[in-house]
Amino acid sequence: MKHSILLLLIVLFISCYSEKGNDLEVEKVNDSISYYFLESQNLKLKLDERLRAINKAIEISKKVKGQEIIGQLSYQKTWIHYSSGQYDSLIFFDEHLFQDSIEDFDLYYIAKQRYLMGYYFSEIAHNSDKAFQNYTLSKSYYEQIGDSSWVGRNLLNMGTIQKDYNDFFGSKETLTEALKFLKPKSETVYISQCYNLLATNHRKLLNYSDAIKYYNQAITITSSKKDRLIYQNNLAVTYTDNAQYEDAIVILESISQDSILIQTRGEYARVLDNLAYAKWFSGKEHKAEPFIDALKIRTQNSDKRGLIASYTHLGEFYSKNNADKAKSYFHTVIQLSKTLKNPRAEKDALKFLMNLEPKDVKLRDRYVFLQDSLYQQELKVKTQFAKYKYDDKLKQESILRLEKENAEKELEVTKQRTQKIILSSIGAFISVLFGFVGYYFVQRTKRLRKEKEVAALEATYKTEEELSRRLHDDYGGRLNQTMLLVQNNADKLHILDSLEELYDQSRDFSREINDVETGENFWEGLLAMLQFKTPSNTRLFLKGGKETDWSSVPTLTKKVVFKVLQELMINMVRHSQASAIAVTFETVGKTLKISYADDGVGASKKAMHLKNGLRNTEKRIRAIHGTITFDSKEGDGFRAQIEIPK
Repeated sequence: MKHSILLLLIVLFISCYSEKGNDLEVEKVNDSISYYFLESQNLKLKLDERLRAINKAIEISKKVKGQEIIGQLSYQKTWIHYSSGQYDSLIFFDEHLFQDSIEDFDLYYIAKQRYLMGYYFSEIAHNSDKAFQNYTLSKSYYEQIGDSSWVGRNLLNMGTIQKDYNDFFGSKETLTEALKFLKPKSETVYISQCYNLLATNHRKLLNYSDAIKYYNQAITITSSKKDRLIYQNNLAVTYTDNAQYEDAIVILESISQDSILIQTRGEYARVLDNLAYAKWFSGKEHKAEPFIDALKIRTQNSDKRGLIASYTHLGEFYSKNNADKAKSYFHTVIQLSKTLKNPRAEKDALKFLMNLEPKDVKLRDRYVFLQDSLYQQELKVKTQFAKYKYDDKLKQESILRLEKENAEKELEVTKQRTQKIILSSIGAFISVLFGFVGYYFVQRTKRLRKEKEVAALEATYKTEEELSRRLHDDYGGRLNQTMLLVQNNADKLHILDSLEELYDQSRDFSREINDVETGENFWEGLLAMLQFKTPSNTRLFLKGGKETDWSSVPTLTKKVVFKVLQELMINMVRHSQASAIAVTFETVGKTLKISYADDGVGASKKAMHLKNGLRNTEKRIRAIHGTITFDSKEGDGFRAQIEIPK
């Protein structure tokens, strides 16, 4: 037994030394990666310096295995290219870093990368097809890692693209799904955007009652004053479309006086133009000046899309009394639409011109051509969007099906192997545990024999008997229950829970038999033990421990103090049901005094006499020439007073 324990210790020492060396090497590599990664984030450095730093970090990362590290560094590289406007490099490294090595990356960073590319294609490249595709992929990856917030944000962007391409029904479906994932308390900005877009879809479908309802919801929910003004303007436009001119005018006149809106010149011009339009339709406005005021602001801001709206409204205004002016404005709209590649605006202007010039065949042919082209394009886009969503749905179903099949296979294998694994692993663990227990007590017995302290030797044997009893009764009983679960083909989760409880129980045994740290960190170790042994529903009060000069206390005395207090805490957990514990340390002359008290159920003197743990504490204290006094009554808590010569 002695030789086998010595061999085990040598193997463990060599293993720990080897692992320590490997850990130091990995730590050094990780430090280098962290250094260069932080350099790449430093905005004070030049772009080429930041790129060199991230490239160096990626090169070093190849020495370690870690999906999170590689994915994070690759995403940082593409983000630098994006934020610096290096879009060609962004696309190149997106293809070479992510799409070629997708299996090596953490799903979190793949999801972030696909969202970044979706944003790039939507806002920079204006390629809605690729934007929608990337947002769909990003949503799928976020679903796999369980991040519902980002699933909702991707769906919001997808719904926005569908709305922009007149896929109003598809957009409604996508946005409704997004609302299921967004969190009501922390993501009101995105939820209000969803309601605003839902309202716009209903307005475009001429469902004004639902549009008004959703705009009001967006206005109520949003915490952004600027967004609220935008949503109010949209609501007013809906009232105008529904011939509720007075309601529209009241809202537009109110928000047109808002200082925040006035500072946002583009939105301010939009409100002024819509107000003039509503008043003109209601018969309250007969002059072109309000339209001209909005036009001037948009001209100063080079707001070409806003100019299309202004010129269109002016064309409508002059259609009845000045056809030449009206035609001039509509032709300007057509020119701007071609410049901005906005065929819908051109088609709308042609519709007005056809009323003014009904015999112009070229206008009619151009209108029909644009109408057919837009219809085909919208149909193609709607079909493509539907395909992306359908493919994503099939992918999610495939993932769930594979997970189910793998779980079933794993459960079948587990049923066949669990009993063997449990018996072998538990047997090996118990062997090692008893080995350490035996080695620990052999060494302790030698020290006690040298010091000729018979009482201490007897206490050690008693402790060993108690641990053996607990291993046999408590641990062995639980192990037998686990084996029965396996034999009866119980639920896998039930078996795993039982194994986890066995592991926790064995860890507690290990902590109880570990040797005591008696150096300069003794108090920290003692404090950790007291806190660990204190139940979650019990308060622990300590006084004087930190101030005690533990360096002046002999090593053996510190060990005895630790074990005695440990035994008292174990006794408290088992029997006391205390809600509060107080431990006080005090040095009087050359005597160390320790007081323990709890407000538990207490015990009679006869009951205390029968407790092995309390008898062991008396023997330990007597072995170092100290005294311990117990004071307890049933229903009146438990107290112990310890005095030890230093």
